[in-house]
Amino acid sequence: MLHLPSRRSFIQLLGSSGAAISLSYPSIAQEKVIQGFEKAASDPNASRDWQPVSDRKIRVGIVGYGVCRFGAAFSFQDHPNVDVVAVSDLFPERCDQLAKACRCDKKYSSLEELVKDDQIEAVFVATDAPSHAQHCIEVMQHGKHVACAVPATFGSIEDADRLMEAVKATGKTYMMFETSYFHEDLHAMRELYRAGIFGSLLYSEGEYYHDSVEQIDSYKGWRIGLPPQWYPTHSNAYYTGVTGGSFTEVSCMGMPSIKPLLSPSKNRYKNPFGTEIALLRTSEGGMARMAVSWDSPGDHGEKGRIRGQKGSFYGRFEGMNADQLPAVHRPALPPGVEAGGHGGSHGQLMSEFVQSILEERTPLVDIAQALNMTVAGIVSHQSALKDGELLKIPQYTL
Repeated sequence: MLHLPSRRSFIQLLGSSGAAISLSYPSIAQEKVIQGFEKAASDPNASRDWQPVSDRKIRVGIVGYGVCRFGAAFSFQDHPNVDVVAVSDLFPERCDQLAKACRCDKKYSSLEELVKDDQIEAVFVATDAPSHAQHCIEVMQHGKHVACAVPATFGSIEDADRLMEAVKATGKTYMMFETSYFHEDLHAMRELYRAGIFGSLLYSEGEYYHDSVEQIDSYKGWRIGLPPQWYPTHSNAYYTGVTGGSFTEVSCMGMPSIKPLLSPSKNRYKNPFGTEIALLRTSEGGMARMAVSWDSPGDHGEKGRIRGQKGSFYGRFEGMNADQLPAVHRPALPPGVEAGGHGGSHGQLMSEFVQSILEERTPLVDIAQALNMTVAGIVSHQSALKDGELLKIPQYTL
């Protein structure tokens, strides 16, 4: 049964949503934390209603501790149903640091070695984006469940198809850790959508703005010159993560960057754009505008808005039956698990992955949703290179 609070209490509950993603832009001298990695404030009641679904411990391996330190950022090491039994990074010093952060003694020099460990049941892949698809395929082919940082595939529809085939062939759990899914506002949108509050969505907007004087360094410099829509999931989630739907076709326009590293003659991708804005048709027949930009001084973060047949969510719910809304709270976190960065989504994503394995069910951000978000961006970039030509987008279903 749904608990129906007053409109006032619901809006108070969601009032912090905008604050969670409308982040102030620090000066260059002050900027010490990578944008998006600012940790959410601790909530003393975050674990109050948490109930274990099993007393089993999943044996997890973690791979990757690069510039973003993603391997330890999702609090696997703190979940009461997880034992982090092995870690890996190609650089010995980073591997040592990851082992210390995860309170783990066993270390491997590569993912290829770690996946041979029969003790490991699941692996978190926090490696470089160009390797995500191949690394996840390798994990599953060794009989292990896998969670992966975004994006699911890097500029390659062929790799997307291979990844989908591997999930279906092995039967292993795959989940992409798209952080926007557990932003307070998007989580509220999803729950209200599922309750039928919005009806079909007529229009959605998603924005991912990440400005910096120099692009973040990374393994073999893969981020430098990156086509914006090759990293689309933070914004595309503001449709797919709300409805579970997909994008069917796109016209995308790009704008050149003033940054030297984004000159097509100076990046490996020959990418001319610092900003790409995609107009997409959705699987419900509605429209979506999804923006990714590396040129956004004064603004950064992931944010979005939706407009449905019955109501809208632009920072708060607006529409019919406002006094009859279901209460919306993000799931309780296990004791000791931090909410973490990206609007307090890190702990939520990890907990959802662990619980999906324990309950033997499909996770929230499954392979179909991961690829529908990611591949839409790949085709969007193709459209931008063709001056906005309308292109069809491949569809993925389980």
